[in-house]
Amino acid sequence: MTSATQESRVVSGAGRKNLTDKQSEPDFRQLRIDKVGVRGLRFPIQVRDKSTQSLQNTVALMGLFVDLPKEFKGTHMSRFVEVLNEHGNVIHVENIPDILRAMQHRLHAVNAHLEMEFPFFLVKHAPVSGKEGMMDYTIRFDAALRGQELDFVLTVKCNVTTLCPCSKAISKYGAHNQRGEVTVSVRSEEIIWIEDLISQIEASGSSEMYSLLKREDEKAVTERAYENPVFVEDLVRNVALRLNARPSISWYRVEAENQESIHNHNAYACIEKG
Repeated sequence: MTSATQESRVVSGAGRKNLTDKQSEPDFRQLRIDKVGVRGLRFPIQVRDKSTQSLQNTVALMGLFVDLPKEFKGTHMSRFVEVLNEHGNVIHVENIPDILRAMQHRLHAVNAHLEMEFPFFLVKHAPVSGKEGMMDYTIRFDAALRGQELDFVLTVKCNVTTLCPCSKAISKYGAHNQRGEVTVSVRSEEIIWIEDLISQIEASGSSEMYSLLKREDEKAVTERAYENPVFVEDLVRNVALRLNARPSISWYRVEAENQESIHNHNAYACIEKG
């Protein structure tokens, strides 16, 4: 190391020591903050596929937070990004607890929280032609470490087709159908694969959706929906029954919102357990 470099590092270190640390100053309002940190941070992550056991690369929109004791004025925002980068260029789902523990340590916090939302992709085959198409789903992880207690919630957002039972029963021709967005959040004592939740949601509507359909596929999907009408109430109940059959799931929330095709409003239903 040259003397010029050594001198530069000494000056840099001295400069940091002379800078005022406003965040660490005392606060006299005596109000604890539950969560403070950064949000809207984009970062590459890897998620394991169930079928191939390979890692799928995607990009997550992230938030990282800790609690702040009442005696401190603020937290050090840069340390959240430092912790994230110290765990590598790509986050693995398996190292989320390590990231939370590092946040507790670096920010002197009791509780640490991490949220990430990202697109997850699956190859789907059209029902008749077998043509391949790539489908995207919105996935969310919400993880918290409260002391040594880890809490993890997996959320899957998935679209299905729903056909109105009432419309089919009273109409001379056809029945109106719509796209239903289903959001399922679960806590589980065992690993729940993203693909398993997707398949359970897609099996609960009038028909699942595809990115690529030829004419023979469109005919099959349309007829399948017509033979399997569901209200938004049916949709959440169908999903809930499938989740109830999995004893490892200790808590869930199932929400469905139909983007109505003949009304100027949407239909909504929700079931929560635990």
